[in-house]
Amino acid sequence: MDLLEQEKFIKIREVIHKKSPKLAKWIPKPLISYLERVIHEDEINYIMTRYYDDLGLDFVDSLLKELDVEVHLEGVENIPLEDSVIFASNHPLGGLDGVAFMQAIGKYRKDVKFLVNDILLNIRNLEPLFVPVNKVGNQSKAGIAAIETAYASDHALLVFPAGLVSRKIKGKIVDLEWKKSFINKAKKYKKDIVPVYIEGRNSNFFYNLARIRAKLGLKANIEMLYLPDELFSQRGKNIKIRIGKRIPYTHFDQSKNERAWAEDVKQQVYAMANSK
Repeated sequence: MDLLEQEKFIKIREVIHKKSPKLAKWIPKPLISYLERVIHEDEINYIMTRYYDDLGLDFVDSLLKELDVEVHLEGVENIPLEDSVIFASNHPLGGLDGVAFMQAIGKYRKDVKFLVNDILLNIRNLEPLFVPVNKVGNQSKAGIAAIETAYASDHALLVFPAGLVSRKIKGKIVDLEWKKSFINKAKKYKKDIVPVYIEGRNSNFFYNLARIRAKLGLKANIEMLYLPDELFSQRGKNIKIRIGKRIPYTHFDQSKNERAWAEDVKQQVYAMANSK
């Protein structure tokens, strides 16, 4: 069936209007059309239509198969099969890494939940796995409650503590600051943390755009608009994921503040980059 005949689950115009009605009024139609192409609206809708009945981890498998992407997992023995833990990972790709992350842990834990940008709830096939986090405005009371419930549950919780995709800094692809909230919740709900390292990088275009945007003093992360394009450019590639040894929540004592502990876990994750 032709792409244009498919039902549209993702409609960029509606997403923008929902997130920012005032902004939507000022965006010219040619720009909207450009965004639809960059975000691969038709291609995303085609995949969501083709795999309409696949939900959660089934859709994850179908998506990776569609993109011809294989996930190579190291450190399987470090995945707790039953305990309630937090899997904390770097965020190198901004899309495909999250999908690979879900498949890697989902093969051994069917109870995975993933804290993600609430805009991703537009991907209905993945809703069963997602716990939405508002990255633009203030988190609603319902949103805060959902996050607390996720941390308090027995689920295997996946998080990208940086909240944003990695940038190129001094020639290296690294995350920005890891937010301390996952440390706070680990202590509050007595959950161990399992460090995860994901290999990968985006195009030079993405990093150069981020650098130029920052030099111009623009606060809006306009480079994020190109993440879907980055995702589809990863077709046919392999993603390597390393699972480290769990860190007991009792490790995060009063010798450091939570922000320092978050940085400590981040450094442990990047130390895994060259581990064998």
